[in-house]
Amino acid sequence: MNRRGWMMTTAAIAAGATGAGVSWHKTQPGDSEVVELGADFWSLRFEQPGGGELALDSLRGGPLLLNFWATWCAPCIKEMPLIDGFHRAQQPKGWRVLGLAIDSPTPVREFLSKRPVGFPIGLAGLSGTDLSRVLGNPAGSLPFTVIVGRTGRVLDRKLGAIRPEDLTRWAQESEA
Repeated sequence: MNRRGWMMTTAAIAAGATGAGVSWHKTQPGDSEVVELGADFWSLRFEQPGGGELALDSLRGGPLLLNFWATWCAPCIKEMPLIDGFHRAQQPKGWRVLGLAIDSPTPVREFLSKRPVGFPIGLAGLSGTDLSRVLGNPAGSLPFTVIVGRTGRVLDRKLGAIRPEDLTRWAQESEA
């Protein structure tokens, strides 16, 4: 993608992230705020490292593990094999997994050529940080993971590296 195309994609993601935040609504009061992702969120699209575009709408209907990561983030790199293993084990049960790279396309492509994963990766660029903030990561820190239920509700958020027990718990909760 040329520089102009990359800038247009970044602007579209930032606008979509803002809209996604506006389209949320609370479904339960209290400490554990539950939010449902609206149409603006599901209409977001991301370029993929190998070419083509990924529409978030294509990931609706099953539980979704959405992981924000970057090639320069050591904990992100460390958790990538765990996420890939989770994807392989849970995909037959309806789980979807998406990695959103908060990075430039070239380092992401280089990383994935050395360490391929079986789940889709979207190129969110630095504007992906805005989306992570809307989803409950006010500092925009990495890694950040969001678990979305079958109905589009945010069920859990994890700031920091994923542990095997997190993945086990999420898989069990989705079966309940």
